[in-house]
Amino acid sequence: MLKPDIRQLARERILIIDGAMGTMIQRHKPEESDYRGERFATWPYPLKGNNDLLSLTQPDMILGIHKAYLEAGADIIETNTFSSTSVSMADYHMETLAYELNVASARLAREAADEYTAKDPSRPRYVAGSIGPTNKTTSLSPDVNDPGYRAITFDELAEAYAEQVNGLIDGGAELLLVETIFDTLNAKAALFAIQDVLEKRRRDLPLMISGTITDASGRTLSGQTIEAFYISLQHVQPFSIGINCALGARDMQPYLYALSKMATCNVSAYPNAGLPNEFGQYDETPQEMREQVEVFLKDGYLNILGGCCGTSPEHIRAMAEAAAKYAPRRAEAGTKA
Repeated sequence: MLKPDIRQLARERILIIDGAMGTMIQRHKPEESDYRGERFATWPYPLKGNNDLLSLTQPDMILGIHKAYLEAGADIIETNTFSSTSVSMADYHMETLAYELNVASARLAREAADEYTAKDPSRPRYVAGSIGPTNKTTSLSPDVNDPGYRAITFDELAEAYAEQVNGLIDGGAELLLVETIFDTLNAKAALFAIQDVLEKRRRDLPLMISGTITDASGRTLSGQTIEAFYISLQHVQPFSIGINCALGARDMQPYLYALSKMATCNVSAYPNAGLPNEFGQYDETPQEMREQVEVFLKDGYLNILGGCCGTSPEHIRAMAEAAAKYAPRRAEAGTKA
């Protein structure tokens, strides 16, 4: 299905990306048997919590979540592949499923996006292949007694990411989103793999980058400020760069402000629904999030807006309604609109 170039659409209006996949999956309260399905009924290891596997065992659930976000006004939906690398799937002894998971998840998202595009061609919908940070880091040692130790090498990580990227492209992803970056060296491995795969396949897919500021220090887990984060990754000329997860919208504001002043590409934000409470739940209502992100919108910080942990289609709808009233940030000059 022929769609306009999303890079052009980003110049015309603020684009909406979807909310949390995990939050919506938990609404279904899946049990071990749901994760296993028929295919993995006798798998010798526990599978509960492997949300990406649901693209194979419960595809209707994942497809329904995608459609709910599209119905709420999302222009971009993410594939259910945050952990679909051989590195992360090793936790479940499912390394060999990595490529298949990415293909299947991208196809589900593409099916939903194409359906909603066909319903209203004036509002095309796009699929972003979600590429998470994995559960290992190339910059830090997991052993406090051996600071020089690394659980994975750059080359091993890049190889795993290349497999994921090939699967996402084969499944129909139209953008690639390297997200929730806590270690910029991990991100560089992902970006290296993406550039290598795209060059070999002679493809040109817009690239989205999103880091996470882990606490009030204003730094990523590997120690970078938001300014350093941007400078170290700008060479790939991404479609967008931004912040997601870890913080609620209110706490993101100073870092988004700094990023919006520097970046010569689009700026994105998809915050959590506040900070988790003592039970690990997110309490901010759609209206509360709308009021907080409207500060970014009024001041012209953003080109792409959505939600992360704790957000739902209700949150996305509220933010989409707010975003429709404002012009997008002017990306070319690194200044607000």
